[in-house]
Amino acid sequence: MGTILILCNYSQGLYDFRNELVVELLKNHRVIISLPDKVKTDLFIQEGAEVVETPMNRRGVNPVQDLQLLHNYQKLLKVYKPDLVLTYTIKPNVYGGYACAKAGIPYLATVTGLGSGFEKTGPLLEIIRTLYRNGLSKASCVFFQNRENMEAFRSMHLVSGPYRLVNGSGVNLKKWRALPYPPQGNTQFLFVGRMMKEKGIDEFLEAARVLHGNNIQFMLAGFCDEDYQEQLDACEKEGIITQLGYQMDMHPLYERCSAVVMPTYHEGMSNVLMEASACARPVIASNISGCREIFEDGVTGFGFAPKSSQALIDALKEFLTLSQADRAAMGRAARYKMQEEFDRRRVIASYLQEINKILNNKEQKNGET
Repeated sequence: MGTILILCNYSQGLYDFRNELVVELLKNHRVIISLPDKVKTDLFIQEGAEVVETPMNRRGVNPVQDLQLLHNYQKLLKVYKPDLVLTYTIKPNVYGGYACAKAGIPYLATVTGLGSGFEKTGPLLEIIRTLYRNGLSKASCVFFQNRENMEAFRSMHLVSGPYRLVNGSGVNLKKWRALPYPPQGNTQFLFVGRMMKEKGIDEFLEAARVLHGNNIQFMLAGFCDEDYQEQLDACEKEGIITQLGYQMDMHPLYERCSAVVMPTYHEGMSNVLMEASACARPVIASNISGCREIFEDGVTGFGFAPKSSQALIDALKEFLTLSQADRAAMGRAARYKMQEEFDRRRVIASYLQEINKILNNKEQKNGET
């Protein structure tokens, strides 16, 4: 029975998108999870995992805090002596990967997206590249969630060892079941995600200002992650949008919405689009890597140029011309695409293949000594 340590930056993301893998690992291994929050830690504990709280500034760049994070990861490796470490998202990949490399412990890293750091220029971009290069230098395998991210890392020489491409985290097709399309009437456009510039909140609000009406509604579900609350409240007071806040269960919102809108600037592989598509809802999304793989333009949804309010408005207008039957057919096609290409079980199988390979090799070496 081996020990597997998981380093992640957010309990909800780990539980919602990777818990099926955790459950599989728990069948044969001791699983320890390092997290900076307690949102869903009780659920992991109930399943049999051990959870260690590790403070982390998820988004900020603070050398003192980041060095402390590295030190904390090094302590975890000394205390638990894991046979394998899984790292997800930027800081666990960078600092967790560096700690594992120094300690000679095998690790699998997952690049869930480039993030805003890769949009920087000059010395800051080079620092980010150097951190990633060091963090991934000894990884047993690096998982990428879309081809564009993978090619970017390769072209910048940030990954030098084995790597593998998977379709994001995949989608649980049993949990995210196909829902009947709503009856003819109001058209509800639903935004799901954090209210922040990089998610395209400015473009969504502008589209809502132009197109909202008695029969066209714009709904938002999620946390306000940046200084948008005053603007959101003003828009809601004018009747332009409806704020729904964070939702524990998205099924009721997907059930009554006409389409899910994702005007994001960058993605690893959009879980929201996969979940909405699995629920048989059309998606209207930025035509960028991490989104375009999930929809087929004109068949399961519509794409548009990112960072352009007018492009989004044009895509929404095109959707509004569709009949109710055509919208429902688009949703069914979206569900079919998820079944054929994005079943989470296939993603889990890819991880288990690499995990078992590493642990079996380690067992053989121990047997030889």
